[in-house]
Amino acid sequence: MTRTTGILADAGIEQLHANGSIITDKPFDDDQVQPASLDLRLGKKAYRVRASFLPGKGKSVSEKLARFKLHELDLTEGAILETGCVYLVPLIESLALPHDVEASANPKSSTGRLDIFTRVIVDESQAFDQIPAGYQGPLYLEVSPSTFPVVVRTGSRLSQIRFRKGHSILDDQELLALHNDETLVARAEPSIRNGGIGMSIDLSGDENGLVGYRGKRHTGLVDVDKKAAHNILDFWEPIHNHGTQDLVLDPDEFYILVSNEAVHVPPLYAAEMVPYDTHVGEFRVHYAGFFDPGFGHVHAGGAGSRGVLEVRSHDVPFILEHDQLVGRLVYEHMLERPAQLYGTDLGSNYQAQGLKLSKHFKA
Repeated sequence: MTRTTGILADAGIEQLHANGSIITDKPFDDDQVQPASLDLRLGKKAYRVRASFLPGKGKSVSEKLARFKLHELDLTEGAILETGCVYLVPLIESLALPHDVEASANPKSSTGRLDIFTRVIVDESQAFDQIPAGYQGPLYLEVSPSTFPVVVRTGSRLSQIRFRKGHSILDDQELLALHNDETLVARAEPSIRNGGIGMSIDLSGDENGLVGYRGKRHTGLVDVDKKAAHNILDFWEPIHNHGTQDLVLDPDEFYILVSNEAVHVPPLYAAEMVPYDTHVGEFRVHYAGFFDPGFGHVHAGGAGSRGVLEVRSHDVPFILEHDQLVGRLVYEHMLERPAQLYGTDLGSNYQAQGLKLSKHFKA
């Protein structure tokens, strides 16, 4: 039976572009369309702003930008975005969505793993990363590097957008049934509640006892468009298990950790990590929340793929212990099966991953 609600797959995104619902002044990059999302590209200019903001009902982003901008950066030849600063960047893509199509945005995996906080805003928006059905207008990306200063340029892709028709989220009963059929997380007794399935943290470590990394302060620049260009130890402090299988998260420090469970997203579904759950502790897990169809799928080369988690504690130190629940995956129906799955079809960077830093660092 053909679905009428769900996340648009790659062919549907291409059709939105062909129909003029996604507007660009240059063609899509070859790998810009993903199985269930579209990468968004930075435009020619960035604006340093006093603070983050939302335009609010009846107001455009450009009106607020005129009030709050401090100075302008030319991105055509590349520019440095400093830590602790907030920038607003008009994107190359703009939208003229149909009345029955809405969208949501999230940082790309590599963006989250660099601790670059990004959020999409649109005219009249009262919430970040949410684009209402029928929206017609420009897209802007708020960018705030938190740990490393970064180099970006016109065309850099820091964020991604998903398009959906209607209600597509699986409820608890549907999640349990899908888990019983497909094993969504490799856990004997999954924690399913409030439309999400729980993921826990692995603090046992690999064969060398490595459990994660903590970001260093006062480092050099990271170029977001260069792969395998930086030495790990120049930017990261390795964290090892010394026998206790726990970790104290220091306030406002940034950590890369890994889930205890392998994660699976079947081809007819997409998933998203709930970024912050106050029921499990005062910390944020996973800035980059999209898991595409095929992630961890055996036939897409993903057997054993675990979720790499970007973690930042807030306000107080917090002790994490091995196998503690740290977040939840929400699953949604796809409107149709993608033509290409995450993984071997696309040469994806993070398929079949364990603990892994972003693609910018030398293995």
